[in-house]
Amino acid sequence: MFENLSDRLDRSLKLLKGEGKITEINVAETLKDVRKALLDADVNYKVAKTFTDTVKEKALGQNVLTAVKPGQLMVKIVHDELAVLMGGETVEINLKSNPAIILMSGLQGSGKTTFSGKLAKMLKDKKSKKPLLVADDIYRPAAIEQLKVLGEQTGIPVYSEPENKNPVQIAQNAIKYAKQFGNDVVIIDTAGRLAIDEQMMNEIAAIKSAIKPDEVLFVVDAMTGQDAVNTAKEFNDRLDFQGVILTKLDGDTRGGAALSIRSVVNKPIKFVGTGEKMEAIDLFHPARMADRILGMGDIVSLVEKAQEQYDEEEARRLQKKIAKNQFDFNDFLSQIHQIKKMGNLKDLASMIPGIGKMMKDTEIDDDAFKSIEAIIYSMTPGERTNPGVLNGSRRARIAKGSGTNVMEVNKLLKQFEETRKMMKMMTMGKLPGKAALMKKKR
Repeated sequence: MFENLSDRLDRSLKLLKGEGKITEINVAETLKDVRKALLDADVNYKVAKTFTDTVKEKALGQNVLTAVKPGQLMVKIVHDELAVLMGGETVEINLKSNPAIILMSGLQGSGKTTFSGKLAKMLKDKKSKKPLLVADDIYRPAAIEQLKVLGEQTGIPVYSEPENKNPVQIAQNAIKYAKQFGNDVVIIDTAGRLAIDEQMMNEIAAIKSAIKPDEVLFVVDAMTGQDAVNTAKEFNDRLDFQGVILTKLDGDTRGGAALSIRSVVNKPIKFVGTGEKMEAIDLFHPARMADRILGMGDIVSLVEKAQEQYDEEEARRLQKKIAKNQFDFNDFLSQIHQIKKMGNLKDLASMIPGIGKMMKDTEIDDDAFKSIEAIIYSMTPGERTNPGVLNGSRRARIAKGSGTNVMEVNKLLKQFEETRKMMKMMTMGKLPGKAALMKKKR
């Protein structure tokens, strides 16, 4: 996500490094390159020009402090303006009504149905809501089935009337159903088309008029670039929606839609989809996204993701086991599963300052833990609980069962033992000092 833009902006801003002060000439040279980087990322031309003009005006109006180099100052100005360009503030979804009614809109293939399921799961898990998903696409039976599958996966009820061909009536009936059964959020997945047409616009406008939703959200595929912005404008002209959802932000997107859409439609980006898993949904934070675009990482989001998976009771149980040197492969496997739930591994790595640039050409497979899990699953329950019994013949059997080799099994066992020792020392507050570590190296 944004890798090419990040590289280009990094190179552009380096033009000011080594300069003694900010001048009109070196600012113009830097911003010419910045504007080209934005255009190459498929940012709207007017948006890119306005952005660089604003940065230039602010840069030339600044008195550079002795302690701040021109390059550093320019990075800060560009960062702040990127955040403003994407909306400035994080805008939460409106859930004040009971039930709160959310109408999903967008073209076919934008990820609307999947995102409806993700949003429902997030509201259920993080906001303790009781959502109802509504299958209101009367043209594609597959969309109804897809929503039902998502509902089964997440434990969320799905309302549908497969024989009814009146989308307004289906939406109204679903709201009555929600009130009857105590669902406090109703998420209505509407029909999409391959392209905008009058029938689709009239239909969704009629649904909006009849049910008066608290939120109309426009779902758009971030990989479509400027087409996404143009489509958003047409939908907004007809629906006056409250927010934008950007899906597939984990894909090979140049970032143009994320950077342009707010300026063009003057509506906030509320959520982003960052993967295929049902947990891959994030609130959109403009300042944090600006951090990531400029290669500064996003530690706050990383910590939030970790906290979501943190179980206080489980942590206390684990701490007791570590203190008694009873940490075993079952616990190890549990920790791996928690990391995997946090999301795409490369995306997580990019949130650590400096790591994103270091790893931009490195492929981090989401199946990176696959061989480790295979090895652990090939152990008997007794072996997982007591790794000390793993002799040569057992290791050979595990290697064969996991499709690995004995060397890989030995490597994992060695890493596990070192991890267990380190964790025990951390629990007891007995981490080795620098002198001890240096002695060990010798």
